[in-house]
Amino acid sequence: MDTASTPRIRNVALVGHAGCGKTSLVEALLHQAGVIARLGRVEDGTTVCDTEPEETKRSMSLSLAVAPFEWRAPDGETYKINLIDTPGYADFAGSVDAALAVADLAVLVVSAVDGIEVGTELAWQLCERADIPRLVFVTKEDRPRADFHGVLDSLRATFGAQLVPLELPMGEEEALHGIADVLSDEGLEYDADGHHRTEAIPADLLEEEKQLHEEVTEEIVSGDDEQLERYLSGEVPTAHDLERTLRHEVIGRTEVPVVLGSAITGVGVDRLADFICELGPSPADRPSAALMAGEPVDVPADPAGPAVAYVFRTVVDQFVGQVSLFKVLSGTISADDRLVNTTTDTEERLHGIFVLRGKDHLPTEGLVAGDIGAVPKLGASPTGSTLAPRGLPISVAGPEPRLPAYGLALRPVTQADDDKLSGALQRLVAEDPSLVVERIEETAQTVLRGQGDTHVAVALERLLRKFGVDVATEDVLVPYRESVEGRGEAEGKVKKQSGGHGQYAVVQLRVSPKGRGEGSEFVDSIVGGAIPRNYLPAVERGVHEAMAAGGVHGFPVVDLRVECYDGKYHSVDSSDMAFRTASALGLKEALHRANPVVLEPVSQVTVTVPDGSQGDVLGDLNARRGRINGSTALPDGRHEIKAMVPTSEIQRYVLELRSMTGGRGVFSATHDHYDVLPSHLVSRLSRAEGNGSTH
Repeated sequence: MDTASTPRIRNVALVGHAGCGKTSLVEALLHQAGVIARLGRVEDGTTVCDTEPEETKRSMSLSLAVAPFEWRAPDGETYKINLIDTPGYADFAGSVDAALAVADLAVLVVSAVDGIEVGTELAWQLCERADIPRLVFVTKEDRPRADFHGVLDSLRATFGAQLVPLELPMGEEEALHGIADVLSDEGLEYDADGHHRTEAIPADLLEEEKQLHEEVTEEIVSGDDEQLERYLSGEVPTAHDLERTLRHEVIGRTEVPVVLGSAITGVGVDRLADFICELGPSPADRPSAALMAGEPVDVPADPAGPAVAYVFRTVVDQFVGQVSLFKVLSGTISADDRLVNTTTDTEERLHGIFVLRGKDHLPTEGLVAGDIGAVPKLGASPTGSTLAPRGLPISVAGPEPRLPAYGLALRPVTQADDDKLSGALQRLVAEDPSLVVERIEETAQTVLRGQGDTHVAVALERLLRKFGVDVATEDVLVPYRESVEGRGEAEGKVKKQSGGHGQYAVVQLRVSPKGRGEGSEFVDSIVGGAIPRNYLPAVERGVHEAMAAGGVHGFPVVDLRVECYDGKYHSVDSSDMAFRTASALGLKEALHRANPVVLEPVSQVTVTVPDGSQGDVLGDLNARRGRINGSTALPDGRHEIKAMVPTSEIQRYVLELRSMTGGRGVFSATHDHYDVLPSHLVSRLSRAEGNGSTH
């Protein structure tokens, strides 16, 4: 593709509920721009953006995809629009975060049939958090039960009065044939190819359009004191004047235009591209936030500035290997430029840069500030890396990492799978940083964690398809531990005489509890040479081995003070092995006498739910033995609940929370501490489960 100038670049993320029509809208825009000859279908797996087998299988987007095209706008200028198609399912919200981190405008796609859905609300919240300008496109206007007015009322009721409708449908459902332009008071009649011609607004729509024109005009001019004064003095602003003012209000995030159309018939699609060019901000309007030597700075999109790039996604291509998608924040980047990863100080050669459209690689001579491109084989610069000239201490924080909410333990099917598993998981996480791989030593499990069951399932399918690693899955075991609440003493003895060299050792041990989380301690209180000094390391080793092997209930023992205060030895038959064995036997017996308890991990949980679900969620957390720490009302009508909940009670909580809240609840959990498991629950645990742990 030709190199675009920074003011003529538009980076646009399409966000919304799963199945609302984002990917089909990308197809329609590419078709209108002449990039593709015919529209692909999500159901057939023939779209530009949904190219992976996992997406075809489920008929939905599972990761972000970039689809650039050039568009000649009504002002006569040619713009480069970098569309970023995003998933709508909550499990893949990490891709939405990545897209919003490099986009300058978000188009919220809403179905005229289904209206505001869970994914619509979540997408709006993500845009709010990213503080990004928005435009709403109401699609599927040609479908049965399409209701633009109902959707508009719901949008305003849910998101506020700043939503400004710029169009009305001419006809609706199967009768949709055009749109009424509210700013210019013109009707746009569409033909079968998605091209329009100007006509008079139909009589049955004229009165409504005139009234809406006045309302929208007043709303727009109220944001510009000079234009408002002229309007109040009787001057009628032109459509061009209104668009110019509205553009500043969109960039300032005080107004959100609402337009409509159909990706299938093409009605309104060309107008959406026009509005993206005319109302959407360019990268020059939105400097990137970064840190310079640890201090916050704005990085202007200046083509003449130092070359700075931010890697926002990594994919594994079967032909070229690892491909890194990046946005040029500053300067101009050409093939074979050398930049440094500002975190690792590793120099990277940008060999063979190109533009990615779906899975197609489009050659380019260079990329200017604000543009989006791709480069292969940046081995030392994963997603989230900042590239800059050596000596420039700049870094981009990127979106806040998402804490995983659901996990499964992995068990390689064959030895060959086991050999490849670690490296394959590293590459999988490089593609999707919202995945987390964890090795739990207490349970000897490798755990893959993600945002939900579908997220993890898709990751495992990719693990097999891309890296040839087949795994079986099992529940994640809870890493219980043991300690004591009292004191206990016991003798450990080894005495073996069977002819020849025997085994003899006697160890007297005293155990007592230490503070929770303080760790364990071995105390040598031997006096008078009851046990020779050279055998005491063996005694201590035997104690630690026995604690690790498991206490009374079979779980590792922690927070324990073990005192060796007496013992006996034989000058010929004693040995290190005898004292190790004796101390292990003595510890086991002492634990039995010291009121042993099982400790369970407790997580700090933060749950965000709609107002109407707060009571149900609080009651459910209490039923899970949770301790509520507080509930805070948020400005958007939701509530944030903080609680301490046993980890065993929230293994599948993300799925149950979505069921309780209609998909609107979200939560995060981090390990906080260990606490005593109630005695009536200890009997349910089995030492046979999971090598000393259970779930």
